[in-house]
Amino acid sequence: MVTPARPLTPLPRLDERARGIFRRIVETYLTHGEPVGSRHLARLLPMTLSPASVRNVMQDLEETGLLYAPHTSAGRLPTELGLRFFVDAMLELGDVSPEDRQRIERQVEAKDRDQSLENVLAEASSLLSGLTRSAGVVVTSKDDLRLKHVEFVRLAPEQALAVLVAEDGTIENRVLGIPMHLPPSALTEAANYLNQRIRGRTLAEVRQVIEETRAHAQAELDELSARLVESGLVTWAGLQQGQPQLIVSGHANLLDDLATAGDIERIRLLFADLETKKDVIELLSRAETGEGVRIFIGSENKLFSLSGSSMIAAPFRDGQQRIAGVLGVIGPTRLNYARIVPMVDYTAQIVGRLLQKRST
Repeated sequence: MVTPARPLTPLPRLDERARGIFRRIVETYLTHGEPVGSRHLARLLPMTLSPASVRNVMQDLEETGLLYAPHTSAGRLPTELGLRFFVDAMLELGDVSPEDRQRIERQVEAKDRDQSLENVLAEASSLLSGLTRSAGVVVTSKDDLRLKHVEFVRLAPEQALAVLVAEDGTIENRVLGIPMHLPPSALTEAANYLNQRIRGRTLAEVRQVIEETRAHAQAELDELSARLVESGLVTWAGLQQGQPQLIVSGHANLLDDLATAGDIERIRLLFADLETKKDVIELLSRAETGEGVRIFIGSENKLFSLSGSSMIAAPFRDGQQRIAGVLGVIGPTRLNYARIVPMVDYTAQIVGRLLQKRST
């Protein structure tokens, strides 16, 4: 299922001949990235039309804003509006091949064994990048991380490692300062106190519980252990308040199939776009607002206004069916939408299935 990124702009109805010509131009562009001339197009069409008749239809399509001529006397290419019309009204989605399904399942599930969620998502991003020859992107938030276990390990006389284990298998390590003469029993006591209260709660909920029972904690724990509980929560506060995490894989794939200086400049601009993590995260987060796959084309989003790129993205859900993040690909506007849309959707389903398995 594809959720439109925006309402379809009203366009004149295209008759069968115009739709056939428009489809051929777009499909040729998506495959080769080159403009199509009327003479060549007349040979490709299943209907019998003269090059002059084809030119007249192409002129009509250009006047509606669906096509443009990159150079005088050149063939035609689809505009961003034309691509949007094609994707929303004419795109025929394929299916993920059995080989690609097996590869996605095998590689993502293999990474799931004894790995953190971050590693699983990085593998999913890298896999999508390789399969689509684009940049793979994933954004996820740790704000709703539900805790399972904590322990403290002394590293040095005045340092301890706080190991925080979440229900989804994510492990967070934070180094915190401790008093020089803190006995080992204080580390154990603080961990036991927290483990009685954290399971199934988010870090914010744990902090609230500790705040509400502060007097009880001070009575139950000795002073050093109570200080350790407090300092551990302060150390983890950044985990709760941090920005969503962005993973980008496969920049090099975008360098494939560059034919012109214009292509090189476009990719340079796209690389610059990908460096503005805040804007990429914001765009990916917009894919959380609808069911299924979202497609963003070119200047529909300010992030791609210069590079003329596209993004295909889909949300994935955790064991409670809450949206846990978004994954997808970013590349040129001539992405193979028919192949990539179901591939992104299937990968999101596999990641969601693993998250559900982790929560049981």
